[in-house]
Amino acid sequence: MASEQITILFATIIASLFSLTGILALSLRDETLHKILFFVIAFSAGTILGTALFELLPEAVEHIEGAVVFVYVAVGFVTFYFLERFIYWYHGHGHHDDLSEQEAEQYTKGFAYLNVIGDGIHNFLDGMIIAVSFNVNFSVGLATTIAVIFHELPQEIGDYGILIYAGFNKVRALLLNFVAALSVVAGGVFGIFFLEMVETLSGTLIAFSAGAFLYLSASELVPELKEEENFWKSLAQFVVFLLGLAVIWYLGVIFHHE
Repeated sequence: MASEQITILFATIIASLFSLTGILALSLRDETLHKILFFVIAFSAGTILGTALFELLPEAVEHIEGAVVFVYVAVGFVTFYFLERFIYWYHGHGHHDDLSEQEAEQYTKGFAYLNVIGDGIHNFLDGMIIAVSFNVNFSVGLATTIAVIFHELPQEIGDYGILIYAGFNKVRALLLNFVAALSVVAGGVFGIFFLEMVETLSGTLIAFSAGAFLYLSASELVPELKEEENFWKSLAQFVVFLLGLAVIWYLGVIFHHE
């Protein structure tokens, strides 16, 4: 048990450190950054979908009897839909053309803080998902951690950019982003103690996690890939997407459990 807890802590710390990739966004030219994200988003979509289909869903079906497992999957999907929609609704529907410069600045900073809070909640759930996954077995935990990390990379760069756009200096933006990212570790620690107290809920949380990952891949990342209009670039993204799926499937083969 102690080794499992150490593994969870290590995995969540590694995932949280990806908040520092915001530095990367400023050190690269826009064209170079776009090329990197072009492949990262495709690989992320594949790994997250693969984790949901090849690791989380099969485990959820094993742990929970009957069709109720898909109710928990739906709850996970809807929960992450609510979190993502709430944040981006505020962003997309906030028209401040008629505001004064000072009011517009306050509005933008208000959204930036809201984004940090939303990111913190999102990351806390990611940490819990990692903890629950390692509690099932190492294969599921490893696949989940990889999926979370590759989802965090483009997300953290975007969050860092929002803070800079809102007028925060680089140091403060990086600090706020890192604090939000530390909630991954907090979620992992909470997950450790939560699972010790209520071991029977691990299957429920795995099903919830599967729904969350299905949402992130199918509703957030895949639509981003569909925006590409160039045939050859779309084909390249599709190949990288398949590679992400294959990596997660192969991890399950390597770390196969009885």
